[in-house]
Amino acid sequence: MSEKTSEKRVYLFGNGKAEGRADMRNLLGGKGANLAEMNLIGVPVPPGFTITTDVCNEYFEKGKADVVALLKDDVVNGVKHVEKLMGLKFGDAKNPLLVSVRSGARASMPGMMDTILNLGLNDEVVKGLAAKTGNERFAYDSYRRFVQMYGDVVLGMKPVNKEDIDPFEAIIQKVKAQRGIRLDNEMNTDELKSLVVLFKDYIKERTGREFPSDPMEQLWGAICAVFDSWMNDRAILYRKMEGIPQEWGTAVTVMAMVFGNMGNTSATGVCFSRDAATGENRFNGEYLVNAQGEDVVAGIRTPQQITKEGSLRWAKQQGIDEATRASKYPSMEESMPNIYAQLNDLQDKLEKHYNDMQDMEFTVQEGKLWFLQTRNGKRTGTAMVKIAMDLLREGLIDEKTALQRCEPNKLDELLHPVFDKEAKAQARVLTRGLPASPGAACGQIVFFADDAEKWHADGHQVVMVRIETSPEDLAGMSAAEGILTARGGMTSHAAVVARGMGKCCVSGAGAINVDYKARTVEIDGTVLHEGDYISLNGSTGEVYFGEVKTRPAEVTGDFAELMKLCNKYTHLVVRTNADTPHDAEVARNFGAVGIGLCRTEHMFFENEKIKAMREMILADSKEGREKALAKLLPYQKQDFYGILKCMDGMPVNIRLLDPPLHEFVPHDLKGQEAMAQEMGVSVKVIQDRVQSLSEHNPMLGLRGCRLGNTFPEITAMQTRAILGAAIQLKKEGLDPRPEIMVPLVGIVNELDAQEKVIRETAEKLFAEEGVEIPFKIGTMIEVPRAALTADLIAQKAEYFSFGTNDLTQMTFGYSRDDIASFLPSYLEKKILDVDPFQVLDQRGVGQLIRMAVEKGRSTRPDLKCGICGEHGGEPSSVKFCHRVGLDYVSCSPFRVPIARLAAAQAAVEEA
Repeated sequence: MSEKTSEKRVYLFGNGKAEGRADMRNLLGGKGANLAEMNLIGVPVPPGFTITTDVCNEYFEKGKADVVALLKDDVVNGVKHVEKLMGLKFGDAKNPLLVSVRSGARASMPGMMDTILNLGLNDEVVKGLAAKTGNERFAYDSYRRFVQMYGDVVLGMKPVNKEDIDPFEAIIQKVKAQRGIRLDNEMNTDELKSLVVLFKDYIKERTGREFPSDPMEQLWGAICAVFDSWMNDRAILYRKMEGIPQEWGTAVTVMAMVFGNMGNTSATGVCFSRDAATGENRFNGEYLVNAQGEDVVAGIRTPQQITKEGSLRWAKQQGIDEATRASKYPSMEESMPNIYAQLNDLQDKLEKHYNDMQDMEFTVQEGKLWFLQTRNGKRTGTAMVKIAMDLLREGLIDEKTALQRCEPNKLDELLHPVFDKEAKAQARVLTRGLPASPGAACGQIVFFADDAEKWHADGHQVVMVRIETSPEDLAGMSAAEGILTARGGMTSHAAVVARGMGKCCVSGAGAINVDYKARTVEIDGTVLHEGDYISLNGSTGEVYFGEVKTRPAEVTGDFAELMKLCNKYTHLVVRTNADTPHDAEVARNFGAVGIGLCRTEHMFFENEKIKAMREMILADSKEGREKALAKLLPYQKQDFYGILKCMDGMPVNIRLLDPPLHEFVPHDLKGQEAMAQEMGVSVKVIQDRVQSLSEHNPMLGLRGCRLGNTFPEITAMQTRAILGAAIQLKKEGLDPRPEIMVPLVGIVNELDAQEKVIRETAEKLFAEEGVEIPFKIGTMIEVPRAALTADLIAQKAEYFSFGTNDLTQMTFGYSRDDIASFLPSYLEKKILDVDPFQVLDQRGVGQLIRMAVEKGRSTRPDLKCGICGEHGGEPSSVKFCHRVGLDYVSCSPFRVPIARLAAAQAAVEEA
């Protein structure tokens, strides 16, 4: 990009021409880039201009005054451009131009930043607008909306307490109550005029200043407010949840207003080219006659369906008969057939242009259709997979694109439990709303976002119940299992954000009456209090009383097809971390091709096992330890038998005992007394042994291979148990493939000593049984020194498994158990970009892995290498593992499909 181009801060569009285009989203934001593109492909878009995302960064670096000075000429020219194309004049009382001011980052952030509509109105201009249109009611409806939005967004007029409703809504309710009317569009012109006066008086009372009447002052206030909204709490939280960098910034688009509130031939709506909840290939959406866009998204009025099919479905869900539906709630397809036909053609054109499901906003002004936005729609995990596979089958995208269209972490939603069919059939249905986002959610009722966060942090599962949600509720929505709202349709804020998060949501459940102050919700005579349990079915819209039993999800249909597609492209295979046959079976069903980490210590905590383990720890001689270990041997053998049998024909990597012995003894007096009684010794004996096991830094003390080298009889017993189980299975005609992993090696001599014990024990056992089992001996690379000397360690190790939890801990010098004390501060101050225990540190820890792989294979070219820390299921870490030549990643069972998709994407990206 030339210096001159990079200094361009404002891009114009309108009348079929545009200075931007779709591939400029980094500079113009998604909204600005797509508005430009729609102009270029012949979609009707009101003219306007976009201020770039670079200016947002300048705004926070240089400050408001400097940026306004830098932009002044460009913005004035932008306004003139719009005036020319619309034949109207900004601020003119006789022929007024009104504009909207909208945010738009490069990544979609629905509802997180701010928008202002109808800007440019004042007491004089509103009279001119009324005279010009011959529609005084419309003019004052637009004016009261503008004062309300500007007061909220620019002047910060929010509710004082969380129990209070929006202060402007409170004024509207009072005015409506005087005549006993219910809906905003039932207010007459005099009532709308009085709202303008009441709103302005309230603003002056709260701020001490008059509402600004100069349109250019209003415009600068709105532009700066949109930039400011990039750093509001909800936008920051959303970016954190979605991994959107702060430095991306938001663009600001100023465009001519078109009005959906000019009467019964005007309307506004939101539509999707496919179903964003299920992925079904059906055009759908909602609209309101004589309204503006915020009415649809905010859920203040329950909107009508765009298609007749959608309207019939909606009526069935709501229990509304056909005569009532057709007369009171007709679809756009029925009530505005010409507009519907244009809308249907254009949504199809846009989906085929972008080759993806589109989320579109539109306005109809006195019979003319205008598009205000299109973007690749937010969707649930289920819809994501179905849409990708359908577009592939329809020939609109190829296999590689289908893989890349799916976000690995969103697959998690498809693995969530679903309601048990029998339990669901017996459940008591309290009410039905709209199935806004699928899934099964069960939890305790909370009414406020901050309470949802707190209850969740305290270990409760919660369902957030609201009259309607707003962007301020984001943190609570994230913490909740599900969301239930009284108002709002399928395109309301709650529905769109819940689908993006993969949260179960039922919206527009009109039968619920929420009392925020009393913290109760009444549903058809049943009163529920905060803390009571309810269950939500996001696929049907049903709300159930109490807790309804769930069952695990299965890999079927499009999900199974996607996983097959992953197999076609992936080089890096996925194993699982599993310590029980049940976990191993779950992972195998999800496509795991072996076990990358089986932790033996988790097997010692059951009743009889822990007694024998403690007896071994208490023993003060080798003979005593061997006697106790002989008791443990059959238990260990049975554990390994179950896991090896479940993973028949697949490698099972079993880690020898790793944690320090103090973890197996009680540290409280009650537990020590119970242990003394079990062991037949005094409490003092127990206390002395517990004391002798205590270490200043146990994670760097007597654990891992140090334990096995200090007490080789432990390694011998575990080797007998592993290989004994394998021999039994082989005798039964199965194909066990054990791998024995020595943990925490830092020097090759440690591995050498352990290998001798393992091989000697194996030879004795094979001689006794008359059967030999092929097995491998490897090590866990989790000490930095092991990575640095991997060429030496590979002389003894037949495979490496990178234990990235400990490797991260030792490389950074951060305790995994204590990092929470400073991590939030480090993330906030940008000292760290991410939690290194969640996302692999590729520059530091990653370089040790790369070096160890190269050094290890220089000694042993066929050295198998894998990773078994928590990072094995994190998509960016999986892709790194592919790039450095690992053979496999291993992760928890429910992360297996996520890792498989990430591994396939890594192969596609590399190609």
